[in-house]
Amino acid sequence: MTDPLEDAPFVEAGRKLFAGAADFFFAAAKVDGLPPVAKPEIAFAGRSNVGKSSLINALTGRNALARTSNTPGRTRELIFFDIAGRLTLVDMPGYGYASVSKDMSRGWVGLVRDYLRGRPTLLRGFVLVDGRHGIKPSDQETFAALDATAVSYAVVLTKRDEVKLSEQPARVAETEAALKAHPAAYPQVFFTSARTGEGVPELRAHIARLLSERGA
Repeated sequence: MTDPLEDAPFVEAGRKLFAGAADFFFAAAKVDGLPPVAKPEIAFAGRSNVGKSSLINALTGRNALARTSNTPGRTRELIFFDIAGRLTLVDMPGYGYASVSKDMSRGWVGLVRDYLRGRPTLLRGFVLVDGRHGIKPSDQETFAALDATAVSYAVVLTKRDEVKLSEQPARVAETEAALKAHPAAYPQVFFTSARTGEGVPELRAHIARLLSERGA
């Protein structure tokens, strides 16, 4: 799991950051339609229905900042949120849903790849992985793509409340072991539950520390 000593001084800073205003301000379906580079950014990626929107809502303490959907593969745009006027949070399209056409899937992959390559203010990507099932082949493909673009990323296991307490350490350990093969991966893993809030303060603190290190 994440190093509590490294991020602990930033728990309160993270709480204050995400307790501030949080607003949608832009959506882009094409890389030439992205907003200008401005504030530091973090970006969230994950398989369709991994709980990305739910975690964004939990982070910000909102019920419906990010729209959740029962239809996997629905989101086809990069969604930009302003966090307290200090940070931009980017919700990337979900991946790995079988019924999405290959042409459409390639288009989404290209959009995400071009975004990642062209945002010098990107502090870190966060790849969400379903904590009940662990890393899937499509997650590995995403790790490889992020390695290729040299984008620093961390893995966030989701749905912690649906994983037996006795099984959680093994799930974290196997995930951290898999990440050793990926040069751009942050070595420690977050384990969160949008429903209970477990792991959310630690994730906020980590993001606050990244902002502090950037001097923002």
